Amino acid sequence: MATHLLKEKPYRYTFIIGFVVFVNLHRIILHHWLGQEGMVSLVDSLVHNGVLFTVIAVLTQMQAHYRPTKGKYAYVALITLMKSALWAALVMFVLKLIYNDGEHTAYIQWLSDTLPIRFAMGWALIAGTGFISFFMYEIDEQREALARKETAEKLAREAELYKLRQQLQPHFLFNSLNSINALVSLRPEEARQMIQKLSDFLRGTLKKEDQLWIPLREELQYLQLYLDIEKVRFRHRLTTTVTQPDDADGLQIPPMLLQPVVENAIKFGLYDTTEAINITIEAKRERNVLTVAVSNPFDPQMHQQVQQGTGFGLNSIRRRLFLLFGRHDLLETQTNQNIFTTIIKVPQLHDKSSVDR
Repeated sequence: MATHLLKEKPYRYTFIIGFVVFVNLHRIILHHWLGQEGMVSLVDSLVHNGVLFTVIAVLTQMQAHYRPTKGKYAYVALITLMKSALWAALVMFVLKLIYNDGEHTAYIQWLSDTLPIRFAMGWALIAGTGFISFFMYEIDEQREALARKETAEKLAREAELYKLRQQLQPHFLFNSLNSINALVSLRPEEARQMIQKLSDFLRGTLKKEDQLWIPLREELQYLQLYLDIEKVRFRHRLTTTVTQPDDADGLQIPPMLLQPVVENAIKFGLYDTTEAINITIEAKRERNVLTVAVSNPFDPQMHQQVQQGTGFGLNSIRRRLFLLFGRHDLLETQTNQNIFTTIIKVPQLHDKSSVDR
């Protein structure tokens, strides 16, 4: 149900001002132009416009509660015609009742003669107001429905983003625990270090649970904790090179966005080789977009697996970027000889809390 227009101050004031203007204009026309007595003109004007504006107020109230979905225009035309007829009959009845004293016979006759004109003018005003208020209610209802839809979609997106972040933690945790398990018997001291680093990483992640965006420097710091965990396992076989722009303080990124990419780089770069590799992470600003490229070497014989190796990690990133920006072109992968590169683009908006597309 829409809110009654007269409950809103602008419409209510317009209604009152319109009533005052019509009453005075009607009185002036009857008295100065048509020669009716001053008191008769005033009473005629008050009854005529008082009933008229009451009918209009009732009509707008009805439309606030009920508007058909089919035959809208026919409904408004019919209901305004009926109310116009009711208004005209009521005005005639009241005025004849007031001046049915034998002294105003000429006025009563004139009143009957002007009935068609009164009805036509009254119906034009009632019908015009009826159609205008009908469309205004329809527009308000569509606006409210759109706002509800956008709110529901935003809540659904936030719930899905939250679910994706929650899924990332067990995914990473299981891999880390497997790595720790592999070290417990062989290198217990390094296993303890790895557990401590894992604890620090998860503690920092929990602090960011409710944040949609964090500074790039902070994301890279937590990413370094993850890399330290993996370096305990792979030791000298894993080295990393991280570069970031000088103006990194002004760049922001969704939390835990880079860790799955680096995890994939380690998986395809180290798991099937005994050689040492270097993973490069390069962040730079391109106009108003943060671009992060993660590169790792891979075995050319596993080229097909690398191309198809976009499992949960990369799919989660692609989905998160789409939910935030409504775009499918913000994540891409490239291969150049034996180097596999994942490129993530994060548009830098002035107010990221308003991203709800």
